[in-house]
This record gives sequence, structure tokens and C-alpha cells, in this order.
Amino acid sequence: MRPLNFRLLRSCTKPLLISTLLLAGAAFANTFPQKAVRIVVPFSPGGGTDLIARTLGQEMSKDLGQPVIIENKPGAGTVIGTDAVAKTAPDGYTLVMASFAHAVNLSLQPKLPFANDKAFAPVILVGRGPNVLVVRPASPFKTVQDILAAAKASPGKLTYASQGAGTSAHLAGEMFDNLAKVKTVHIPYRGAGPAMTDLMGGQVDIFFGTAAAVAPFVERGQLRAIAVTSAQPSPAFKGIPIIAESVPGYAVESWYGLYAPAGTSKDVIARLNAAARKAARAPDFTRKVEQEGLAVSAGDPAELDTYVRGEEARWARIVKENGIKAD
Repeated sequence: MRPLNFRLLRSCTKPLLISTLLLAGAAFANTFPQKAVRIVVPFSPGGGTDLIARTLGQEMSKDLGQPVIIENKPGAGTVIGTDAVAKTAPDGYTLVMASFAHAVNLSLQPKLPFANDKAFAPVILVGRGPNVLVVRPASPFKTVQDILAAAKASPGKLTYASQGAGTSAHLAGEMFDNLAKVKTVHIPYRGAGPAMTDLMGGQVDIFFGTAAAVAPFVERGQLRAIAVTSAQPSPAFKGIPIIAESVPGYAVESWYGLYAPAGTSKDVIARLNAAARKAARAPDFTRKVEQEGLAVSAGDPAELDTYVRGEEARWARIVKENGIKAD
């Protein structure tokens, strides 16, 4: 009897093992998901990111055939919730609804516990939209010029809320200060919901909130919109001027995108992208978000990756040139 040729056996076994693993991965993707999918929102309930995630999740569950559960994990300018997702198993069952802070934190917080390009796999860019400068209905401020006059008359007295350090509301305020040559005070919260509660209660003066967060309150008359942060007027806020009319060069944009942990299989990413794309293009979703100023994107994963890399580079330059720091 001839002895076994272990070298030959190993050479035959290796491709067989790879083929088996590939087949197993494909089979998993074909049956995915077999349980609920979780989307982590790194803010408190009630803000724009929370609203977008819940609305999208409801639509995604119809296509996936499984519940899509929203879990709020606020804190540290989105770092707590985002880091939790970075450390979960890359099986497609846990995602993060990322936003503006995801691209800016790299510049504001040099000691992040994760690296965006190594910790996450892009799934889909849901959409983009402006922020809106809002005040409570009883506020004496009616225009951007009113706010500028007050800020110049009493430097360091005017306060603006945000949903956390590094968020679009925070950087919108920092850019306002830098370009208008005024000094206001940043008051960070753990989400847009608490920020708007204090704004309506008179604890803070102004808020550069995301359109998705503030639109329902503006519509109900609980907040008054003064201006939008986009370079062009927003169709969702007809008659509301852009801040750039009073502060030349001013432009800030919010966005929302889904990420999975790095290492998630391409087949699972494709399945999640297809479900999210279908959800984002569903009539109920588009009607709701477009009324609130969000322009739906809903392309392939590469669209999110390209867009966010551009935002990272743009805001790294802005943060450095203006000396902006996290609170």
C-alpha cells in the first residue's frame, strides 16, 4: 500500500476548502436575513437621523421579510453608537445610520477608537439636505441680520444648540461665527430632540437643525425658520432665504448613510443595498422626506464611499483653516 502524499492532499484540499467557503457564503446571502436587522442611531430619539432611520427601516422590513429595529445610542458626538457597530460581528445584522459627524469627527477628534476606512463597509447614501436656522416663535430674531446684529452687540452672549459636537448643527454654527466674524456660544446636546426642547423653552437662542429634524416643528408653528444653510434655496422651505445672502460663502449640507461593519460579505451588502434602495425610492418614503428638504440619492455602496471621502477632505480643510475644535 502506497503512503499518502500529504503535500498532494493539501494542494487538493485548499481549493476545495475555498470553494466550500464561497458556496457557504453565497448560501448565507441567499437566505439573509433570518432574524431582525438592527440599525443603530448614534443620537437620542426625536431628531432627523432618528426619523430617517425609522422611516427607512419600516420600508426595508417589507423587502427583507424581517423586522428592522432602531436602537438609539447617543453620546460623544456619535462616537459611542458608531464604535459599538464597528465592534459587532460583520454579519449584516447590525448597521449604523451615519450622518455629517461621521465625516467630520476624523478632523475634530484625532483619537477616535476606529478608522472609518477600516472599520466600516458602505451600504447606501440615503440622501442629502440642508440645515435650517430656526428660533422659537416668540424670539425677537426675524432675520439673519437680526442675529448678526445681536451677536456683534454682545459677543459671547448668543447661544446656539446642536445635537452634539462635530455634528452638522455644531459646524454650521462654527462656520457662521468664522465667516461672519462674530462670537456665539455652542451648547451641545445628545440629539436634536433635546436641543429643540430647550430651544422652544428659551434655554438656547438659535439652532442650525437638520431639515428632517426641524421641518415638522416649523410646519406646526412650534419653530420659526429664518434661513437655510445650503448654497441654493430649498424647495421644501419656500420663501426662506439662504444664510449666504447675509454671510457670503456660507454653505453646510447634511446627509444620511448606512454602514455595516468592515468584513461584511459583498453578497450581504448587496442584499442590504437592494432593500434600502427600494425603501428609499418607495412613494411613502420619498414623499415624507422630500417635504422635509431631503433629496434622495439611493445609489450603490460606492456612491456613499465616494461622497463621504470627499466630505472628509473638505471638512478637514475647513476645520484646519478656521481653527475649529470639538467642545
